[in-house]
Amino acid sequence: MESVIVAIDGPSGTGKSSTSKAVAAELGLSYLDTGAQYRAITWWMISNGVDVDDPLAIASAAAKPVIESGTDPSAPTITVDGLDASGPIRTQAVTARVSAVSAVPEVRARITELQRSIAAAAEKGIVVEGRDIGTTVLPDADLKIFLTASPEARAARRSGELKGKEATDLATTRDALIKRDQADSSRKTSPLAKAGDAVEVDTTDLTLAQVIECVVTLVEEKRAAK
Repeated sequence: MESVIVAIDGPSGTGKSSTSKAVAAELGLSYLDTGAQYRAITWWMISNGVDVDDPLAIASAAAKPVIESGTDPSAPTITVDGLDASGPIRTQAVTARVSAVSAVPEVRARITELQRSIAAAAEKGIVVEGRDIGTTVLPDADLKIFLTASPEARAARRSGELKGKEATDLATTRDALIKRDQADSSRKTSPLAKAGDAVEVDTTDLTLAQVIECVVTLVEEKRAAK
């Protein structure tokens, strides 16, 4: 099989992570959740007393944490300074701050460099999911996919992912998602955007299995054409 680099972008709640992991596993590719890396550096900032409301403070600390991502789609990992960060990065405290931290150019430069090195090292190919993969991180990716869904569908999915004290009502989740979209789409550095040559897939009325099947077909067609 030809090695293939697949970029999957889109806002939260469109099914990026579930789809990307499943597609990578089915096709024998590596997998990278770039959002987890931005969450990881945000968690490190908060844990180490960096003022996450101060872009200059964030910028000066951006190079300090050691972030490592495991790319096995069946068991992806994320560590910061050797510590498992998979749980802590999903808290509301991180979710509330990750857009602001991610908007700092020094943070994006640091994480983008890390993402490119991981993609380059994937011998059999890789599925990379995020918000600026097809436009900024891997503009020469073999296949670019942009997942979308209605705010209502995204809110329902995201609420289903939250548990216990983190759970919120649909309206609150929907409002938070729209606010995050605005922040990610309007930032000056690498905003959330659909690449001009990306294939858009609206997941609103599709099951996860249908989305996975659609993306797998697109990847196989791209491989066959190489």
